Amino acid sequence: MWSDQTPILGLPLILPSQAQKHVTHNEALRLLDAVCQLTVLDLGIVIPPAAPELGDRYILGAGASGEWAGHDGDIAVWSGVNWDFVTPAAGWIADVQPEGRSLRFDGTAWQPLDLRPATLGVSAEADATNRLAVSADATLLNHAGAGHQLKLNKATEGDTASLLYQTGWSGRAELGTAGTDDFALKLSGDGTTWRTALAFDANTAAVSGESVQQSATDATPGRLMRADFGYSRGNILGPVTMSGNTPSGAVIERGSNANGEYVRFADGTQICTHAIPLGSIVAAGGGTWDNPYRTAPDVHWTFPAAFANTPVVQGRGIPPSGLGANPERRRNMPSIGRANALTLYQLHLVRLGSAPDADTFEIGLTAIGRWF
Repeated sequence: MWSDQTPILGLPLILPSQAQKHVTHNEALRLLDAVCQLTVLDLGIVIPPAAPELGDRYILGAGASGEWAGHDGDIAVWSGVNWDFVTPAAGWIADVQPEGRSLRFDGTAWQPLDLRPATLGVSAEADATNRLAVSADATLLNHAGAGHQLKLNKATEGDTASLLYQTGWSGRAELGTAGTDDFALKLSGDGTTWRTALAFDANTAAVSGESVQQSATDATPGRLMRADFGYSRGNILGPVTMSGNTPSGAVIERGSNANGEYVRFADGTQICTHAIPLGSIVAAGGGTWDNPYRTAPDVHWTFPAAFANTPVVQGRGIPPSGLGANPERRRNMPSIGRANALTLYQLHLVRLGSAPDADTFEIGLTAIGRWF
């Protein structure tokens, strides 16, 4: 039984003894020209354009009007004289040229066509989990302009976005955000037991992990020193404090007040210094061995920083600069009385000799002890 159309595209066939066979042949060619390598100018259009060009094709939308009336969903092709219409079949593919996207007709409507392959293996076998698999000596991802980004995206904070390094298909190192948004480097010697070497807080960028110093007393070889546990130019000088007999502040603390200057060290050592004017060195006494000249009255020194217990104190007499090389008037000996952790008492200078000149002296003092 003869048919006058092809079963798939509905192309007209030349029948036996048919006159003007070229008409049928040309009609079939026009239909082939319209639907093969189908590219349309628009999708869903309902009003014919005012000045179409030969070969223009459109996928008509619902409610087509004018010359397109009654052809909703068809493909309209301008023949140069009139519009020809082709009804698509399920499975047809069309490209919307201005938008650069491909569509597939599912028998009812045109749907976006996903051209991405489900899996891709390059010299390797891809699977449902490893949808892209590459086996090669190297993999190059090059820039197409100035730079290049490799993006690993995850759905939620609790998911994983990471690079996993393996040996014999057994994990040895993982770099990324695994189970949190904090960025971490994890290591394993057997692929089973994992240790977080370094982790960076997503909000503060503060670093932690087993490769970092765990406490101020942690001196494990190979660990990175933390700024708050170690010492550098930024915290050598500052308040010296203790926490459980462990230094918790700076290495050296220096200060001064009306009672002198002090230097405090993290090991507990404290040094206080001061120079106190004592006045005339012949304020008392008679210049004899039994009754030498001396400053008067006695003074005391309150340390500029308190000690934990009584310090060791040393003193020296400081003569006025105008005495020059006169030894008679420069010779002296300090007299230091009792002391406690806060104060040194009964300070004066004794002149060694009988020079009666009323020279004004100071006493220079140094106290060394512990502040804890």
